[in-house]
Amino acid sequence: MPRNLHHGSQPPPGPFEMWKRWLPLILFAALGVLFYAGIQLNRERDPNAIPSPLIGKPLPSFTLPLLHEPEKTIASSELIGQPFLLNVWASWCPECRVEHPLIEQLAKNGVRVIGFNYKDEREDALRWLQQFGDPYALIVADESGRVAIDYGIYAAPETFLVDANGIVRHKVIGALTPQIIERDLLPVLREGKP
Repeated sequence: MPRNLHHGSQPPPGPFEMWKRWLPLILFAALGVLFYAGIQLNRERDPNAIPSPLIGKPLPSFTLPLLHEPEKTIASSELIGQPFLLNVWASWCPECRVEHPLIEQLAKNGVRVIGFNYKDEREDALRWLQQFGDPYALIVADESGRVAIDYGIYAAPETFLVDANGIVRHKVIGALTPQIIERDLLPVLREGKP
């Protein structure tokens, strides 16, 4: 029996069938737009600025030994009175070497930088400072990492910007960069100066 070659025997597709055909393409295009928008937003954001529950709150209290004089301790309350950076570092941390020249420059320019030596052996930390320089006003040692838990410290380096009233104003995860210092840290540090 010969086939019917006339295509007009089937009714044209209805609106529902048309949507079924185009829906995957529409969804794919929408996902592409969202993906592109996300990339653009991430370019504008600083990937090292991580939201922290400490922002806008008082610096968590601690009493820790000084790295250079482990028989002496210092309380966090003794640090309050002028703005400072609390810089988390360790001798085992490669990124700490990357940011160290910036820490030295900040200290030379009059920024008060407090070192927070994290999960480090004292001898290793002292050797590291001897090799790379010691720009810190003082260094506390959290060998066990217990105090770091209260600060939400993930690893080193991390830096907290604390204002003169002891309020945490900013947190940076990873090595500091000139851009982060200029954009996020220096404006707050300048607030406390006449």
